[in-house]
Amino acid sequence: MKTEARTRSEGRGIRQVILFAALIVLAIPFAIPTIWMITSSFKPLAEIFRSPPSLFAESPTFAAYAEAFTFQPFARQYFNSVYIAVIVTAVVMVVSSLAGYAFARIRFRGANALFLVVLVGLLVPGEVTIVPLFQMFKSWGMINTHWPLILVTALAAPCVLATFIMRQFFLSLPVELEEAARIDGLGRPAIWWRICLPLSKPALSAVAILTFLASWNLYLEPTVYLTSPELFTLPQALTRYTDAYGGQMWNTQLAAATMTVAPMLIVFVVAQRHFVEGLAHSGLKG
Repeated sequence: MKTEARTRSEGRGIRQVILFAALIVLAIPFAIPTIWMITSSFKPLAEIFRSPPSLFAESPTFAAYAEAFTFQPFARQYFNSVYIAVIVTAVVMVVSSLAGYAFARIRFRGANALFLVVLVGLLVPGEVTIVPLFQMFKSWGMINTHWPLILVTALAAPCVLATFIMRQFFLSLPVELEEAARIDGLGRPAIWWRICLPLSKPALSAVAILTFLASWNLYLEPTVYLTSPELFTLPQALTRYTDAYGGQMWNTQLAAATMTVAPMLIVFVVAQRHFVEGLAHSGLKG
């Protein structure tokens, strides 16, 4: 029996090694471009186009990182992206958790039809509504401000997806928890705040990451609504690293792109477990 158990354990270990090796091989095509971007940001411009190419810099330099801040107000643009993404994420987390709880627990006539109407918002491309939204914000005097970026992102497709995730998570919670809270005299707002929200941290983590990423990568809306460089966000700022002849400043652009990508990579690595758990409970797992 011991020999048979040892054999099964060894076979399981071999399968895990093979699986990890296969995953590493499959990850290489996705990891190489990011690694090349980071390493090339430390190269002089001439070394980036050297033939044959090299993955790592022979003479690393931080000149491109310094130039990224001196060529345009990159620090201000970085702050713009951060505070807009934080506000949008906070608004979406509150709205989606309230809406998700309502759709999951409050029974009323037409609830399923209304939820279907909300989900239709995921099917409408942002490009379709950009012109009427521009006219609306122009009439309100909000052009060349950050208000359109906050309002459109916080109340559009990211919020719809977040509402779906939160609804699916709340449906997975035992109804007995809510019934016990009602016996203790709690109303729906207190149940949502004191019972449901503390238990929905995995789903909220998934919502926070997806929403922050959607706001962080927003490009079309800033291009349409913003004209002043000091109001630009990072995706828009990355396209402005050109020399006097219109050529791309590749090493400076790669340095700025590296600084743009780094926060999202760090956040995802730190919150990966909660992110996967939240998606698993929402029914979005593959």
